[in-house]
Amino acid sequence: MLSTRRLRPSKNKPKLPDGVRIYAMTDIHGCAHLLKQMLRVIDADLARSRPRYAIEVYMGDYVDRGPDSRSTLDILIDRSRRGNTIFLKGNHEVFLGNVLRDPSLLTDWLRVGGLYTLMSYGLAPSPTPGDEERQHLVQAFARAMPRQHLEFLRKLRLTFTCGDFFFVHAGVRPGVPLAEQQETDLLWIREEFLKSRQNFGKYIVHGHTPVRSPELLENRANIDTGAYATGNLTLMTMQGSSMLAV
Repeated sequence: MLSTRRLRPSKNKPKLPDGVRIYAMTDIHGCAHLLKQMLRVIDADLARSRPRYAIEVYMGDYVDRGPDSRSTLDILIDRSRRGNTIFLKGNHEVFLGNVLRDPSLLTDWLRVGGLYTLMSYGLAPSPTPGDEERQHLVQAFARAMPRQHLEFLRKLRLTFTCGDFFFVHAGVRPGVPLAEQQETDLLWIREEFLKSRQNFGKYIVHGHTPVRSPELLENRANIDTGAYATGNLTLMTMQGSSMLAV
């Protein structure tokens, strides 16, 4: 059952430009069935609220861990044809790309959920593939991936900014201007960012580190609720200075 929480920082509320409504999701991790559910929520809300300009922001980790990475990418690619979508890169997309370039990384990828991605493309690797099997698996994976999937992954962005909001997969490094952030931090950072209470210059909306329920602080919002493990994929809606999580 869906639950709704209205989220409000205690002070210095970030704002979007007038007429802009943003829908944000992150860390879908192959949970195509949950993604479909949230897209129905978005479409119903759009029909009801009729914003002047709506933007959908997806903040990475579309693949691995969950049961159907292939369908997840199909759904997102179809959604991209609407023209109001922003797709950011997550660390799991980087891992996938690295494996395609270097099959020796396959075993490490399998440990972080890559097995489920391979299975969604019709492959069945052994638990501990040897060098020859790794090479054959990666070649078969590359052949199994539709061209549109590879192109979608190639075009992923690192960040998106609108009004007072800054969208990113993992977070930012404290003390470094947003325009000077390094890709490694944007995709992987945890403790230094999560423990910081400083003003980053924008209000950071991110995922990467699962939390039990959407986490709102004065300087950031974490909306990764561990969809593949909990069955809870959070959708965050923003307009003006109001934020709502479903």
